[in-house]
Amino acid sequence: MIEQTEIWFVIVALGIGSFLLRFLFLGFIGDRPMPPWLLRHLRYTAVTVLPALVAPLVVWPAANGGETDPMRVLAAAATLFIGFWTKNVIAAMGSGAAVLLVAHYLP
Repeated sequence: MIEQTEIWFVIVALGIGSFLLRFLFLGFIGDRPMPPWLLRHLRYTAVTVLPALVAPLVVWPAANGGETDPMRVLAAAATLFIGFWTKNVIAAMGSGAAVLLVAHYLP
């Protein structure tokens, strides 16, 4: 196990690092307009965060000991399909949850 002083050092260091990264944009560049190429790339940040958080839970779920579960892959595929088809995030997430629940209770 990691010692309590080490974990607090890591937490404080990550907090300071996170603050400094945000301060670079808000403190140094906050009063000036950002270049169009940077704004174009920043639009995709929110779109990439959710799949980055969900992908490990689909491919290597801890509930199954790190083995891929066909139910979760099917639910992720349904979510992706409905999301592309309807362009509605709530409908996509709801359909993925419904597929996961139905697949869980089917033999």
